[in-house]
Amino acid sequence: MISNKPVAKNQEVWLRARPQGTVTPELFELRDAARPEPGPGELLIRIIYLSLDPAMRGWISDAPNYREPVPLDSVMIGFTLGEVAQSRHPDYAMGDIVYGRQGWRAWALSDGSDIDRKVEPLQGPISAAMHVLGLTGLTAYLGLTRVGQPKAGETVLVSTAAGAVGSMVGQIAKIQGCRTVGLTGSDDKVVACVEDFGYDAAINYKTAGDLEAALSEACPDGIDVYFDNVGGEISDAALDLINHRARIVVCGTMGIPAGPNPRGPRVSRQLLVKRARMEGFLVLDHLHRLDEVVAILAPWMAEGRLRFREDIVEGLAAAPAALQQLLAGNNRGKMMVRVGPDPTA
Repeated sequence: MISNKPVAKNQEVWLRARPQGTVTPELFELRDAARPEPGPGELLIRIIYLSLDPAMRGWISDAPNYREPVPLDSVMIGFTLGEVAQSRHPDYAMGDIVYGRQGWRAWALSDGSDIDRKVEPLQGPISAAMHVLGLTGLTAYLGLTRVGQPKAGETVLVSTAAGAVGSMVGQIAKIQGCRTVGLTGSDDKVVACVEDFGYDAAINYKTAGDLEAALSEACPDGIDVYFDNVGGEISDAALDLINHRARIVVCGTMGIPAGPNPRGPRVSRQLLVKRARMEGFLVLDHLHRLDEVVAILAPWMAEGRLRFREDIVEGLAAAPAALQQLLAGNNRGKMMVRVGPDPTA
């Protein structure tokens, strides 16, 4: 028997093609789908916010990476914040706010394995679970403290210093008692670094001219910790100024083409001369520590010691163009898509 009952609608964004250089909205397609119904042990999540992240450039490329590329003709992956709309799962109730990996869709079916934590609305605006109290904060805190191991009085240099991760790194380093210097790509972001995020100094690398000279002036005692989000020529200049036993945290490579792999970057002789340590940090290795780190960061945020900016665009259909803007550096804060109403706003 064919039912005449209307099918509840869902929307999804699918990856259609690989980027050839720049990521453009044409690589994606918005599609209608039926809204799923939860079976035993499952829950239905209404997506509220979708996180847009620089790493997505690598996720959709077929160049060698730390994970398999998103398959063509499948839903684009991504971190989400949502509200449990229906539940047949013993650990989740209707109305719970959950942070996880449901991808670019309006409604998601889950068995709980792609949920990373329940969000406590009393800790602050739930949107903060997408950055300070989410993977952004986890990346900044563990990347800095586990790999960078800053000590009070040391100089910490951060690239993309006004970005979601970079701004958190700078503020956490200040809490640790360090001198902080930021590298960023516009005069407005230089002002944000100093006035909003408390950096001791900030440099616009696009207008600095002699970047090494500008870094020498901003870091008169050299660089003890470099939190690197870009690689490329910017990092070449930074490595020339590292101190004995410096620590370099490789968190991103936005300054290096996604593919084909360039020849290099070659190991800087400074790593040998200064007996420095360079280590890659991938936050996906540390998802199990999210609740632990949120417990540290939430009081700092409540006390006003961790400030943040948000760039929120409306509607799932806006996600591809917003990702293009993020990768072009045109955001002023954490880039997110509001897919559906925020029940706590």
